[in-house]
Amino acid sequence: MIDWVLAERIARYVASAGGSPASPPETDLSRLAAEAERRVVAYTGLAPQRPLPPPEGVDRREWARTNVEAMRRLMEPVLESAGDGLTALRPAVQLAVGVVVTIEVGVLLGYLSQRVLGQYELVLLDETHEHPPRLLFVMPNLGAAVRSLQSPGDEFMTWVALHEVTHAVQFAAVPWLQSHLGGLVRELLRSAELRIETPRRLRVPAAAEIKRVAAAVRQGDLIAVFTNASERDTLDRVQATMAVIEGHAEHVMDAVAPDLLPSLPRLRSALDRRRRSQTGLSRLLAKLLGLDLKLRQYEQGKFFCDAIVRDAGPDALHHVFSKPEALPTLAELRRPADWLVRVGLATQLAR
Repeated sequence: MIDWVLAERIARYVASAGGSPASPPETDLSRLAAEAERRVVAYTGLAPQRPLPPPEGVDRREWARTNVEAMRRLMEPVLESAGDGLTALRPAVQLAVGVVVTIEVGVLLGYLSQRVLGQYELVLLDETHEHPPRLLFVMPNLGAAVRSLQSPGDEFMTWVALHEVTHAVQFAAVPWLQSHLGGLVRELLRSAELRIETPRRLRVPAAAEIKRVAAAVRQGDLIAVFTNASERDTLDRVQATMAVIEGHAEHVMDAVAPDLLPSLPRLRSALDRRRRSQTGLSRLLAKLLGLDLKLRQYEQGKFFCDAIVRDAGPDALHHVFSKPEALPTLAELRRPADWLVRVGLATQLAR
């Protein structure tokens, strides 16, 4: 249903159309990553059980190509199942849907390639481990960020390296994290398969449905339009897990950086402004592509991690990664004290 070759071409075209890329910062990525790993492990207490992937400096087109391939591996089983269930209408429906979705995938990843700075690229559902994770740094975007934020290039690169290496340490040190998150994603994909396979008659939507969709669109919560109550519960767990993963990296990059980065407060302020600086078409695209959700993940997760360390110390935060049941819920992200009570760490509040 998706022409992945065409999707990649579109993504690479959009990636190249993002204006003249800035000169990439001159830096030794291997040295940065090694120092970041040392500091992240020392602060978090998370000990990698396998070597971290070597850092790679890539351009926008390579990042887009890599992520098209990752999306293909994730989505193909669902799309193949959906195609099998289309019976006699299959060729016509596949052609009509495939063209639209191919363009959407290409434009989405091409657009993202213009903004992302770095990525720990992990194939969640790779049970055979045929596709090792990669540690990517999008050098043209890093160069543009250094120029627009007017920050020292070496400090900014160090800070970004701390964030991405923290993700690498998380997954290398917590054996259940990939399978847990992959299991939740698999639940969502299986639910999508069932919904696609279930025959539906064309009908006029009820007034309540129209109101629900309109409210979701106004709030930028487009995911609610396409999910039922059961899927929302699974999606909430995915969002909570991702918020912890992102927020933990945000917390760590600030916690271990002060002696490395004299301009840390200015860097944090500038990066936060950059994340919120979209206007007009960019803001609309951010809502449609779920980037607003990504920003909320950074904010909610960092708020939770900062509060846990402030109230109960770094060891309490380490407990988050002790087992899947220790992960906070979306509600606990907003009320960290409730999480401390649930996992039996509330007594540390009085220390």
